[in-house]
Amino acid sequence: MRTQEITTIPEMLAQYEMLLHLYSNFTIEKYEAYLNEMVPFNYKQLAVFEDDKCVALTGFWSGTKLWSGKYIEIDNFIVHPNYRSKGYGKVMTDYIDNKAKETSCSMIVLDAFSGNFKAHRFYYNQGFVPKGFHFLKILNETGLS
Repeated sequence: MRTQEITTIPEMLAQYEMLLHLYSNFTIEKYEAYLNEMVPFNYKQLAVFEDDKCVALTGFWSGTKLWSGKYIEIDNFIVHPNYRSKGYGKVMTDYIDNKAKETSCSMIVLDAFSGNFKAHRFYYNQGFVPKGFHFLKILNETGLS
């Protein structure tokens, strides 16, 4: 097993197939367009490889908010279905945890859909707790993945 922090758009595009496990209708053109907007704002990815196959992938970025100070946000946490429950998710959360500590973050944040109970259990087991509600107002359904 090998972990790799991915920082360039071409490296991220090379992991496109992993993204399809989360967003099955996501086009590579849309992916590239979003990455072009996200990468300049400190968006990175962490990939876990077995041999040369990417088996787990997550995005992350850091920011600062008035209420929390510096934080890292985990975004789009994906483990290939054939590799789930084998510790790859923990490898990624441990990596992000260490990264947050090294960069003096006060917390790590993430969103999980309200009905994704397997994810909730996993995140609880990794030390995450819900703090509140993430409210949203959808303005354009076609823009959603």
